[in-house]
Amino acid sequence: MPTDVPKPRHKPIRLAVLVSGGGTTLVNLAKKIESGELDAELVLAVCSNPSAYDKVTALGLDLPIHLVSRKDYADTAAFSQAVFDIVNDADADLVCLAGFLCLLSIPDEFIHRVLNIHPALLPAFGGQGMFGQHVHQAVLDAGCKVSGCTVHFADQTYDTGPILVQRTCPILPDDTPDTLAARVFEQECLAYPEAIRLITQGRLKIQNKTTQLA
Repeated sequence: MPTDVPKPRHKPIRLAVLVSGGGTTLVNLAKKIESGELDAELVLAVCSNPSAYDKVTALGLDLPIHLVSRKDYADTAAFSQAVFDIVNDADADLVCLAGFLCLLSIPDEFIHRVLNIHPALLPAFGGQGMFGQHVHQAVLDAGCKVSGCTVHFADQTYDTGPILVQRTCPILPDDTPDTLAARVFEQECLAYPEAIRLITQGRLKIQNKTTQLA
């Protein structure tokens, strides 16, 4: 039987963004909201390390920013509890992983309410350790002709949840991991808002890991 994706409780949809790096995806979402291309509200950012916290704070965005450092917690369960306590306090509808490198234990009430974006076409080039330049180098080493990005619902492992949106871009003969990353990120900037818009429609269902509009 198909499973309904939870409908957002608020309009505009309230987003909590989780960051482990420089916050480029967070900035993209903020720009899309400001321009009116995405009907959403950023209610907080959670950073998994002090470096990310400093970088996100320096962006000057008007939202609460929390540091929940992974190294301060003994295991994934304790770390995840701390993160979702903050998300719950903010009454967020949807959690957006934005270059978030820490595995999460997703509570039952947040199943199909956590999105992740991956800089490759899953299920290829995913899993633990496949992030950033590691992904793009692997794609080039494999001789692929296209790459792209995948927005998917996060589950309890790395990069295995139901896929919501994928966008592609060509691989050029002289590509490096850096040049490919830049081209993939252009697609990420379109794919993440598209996925959030699909969720705001409140008509998504999942059957056998396949997402569809009802």
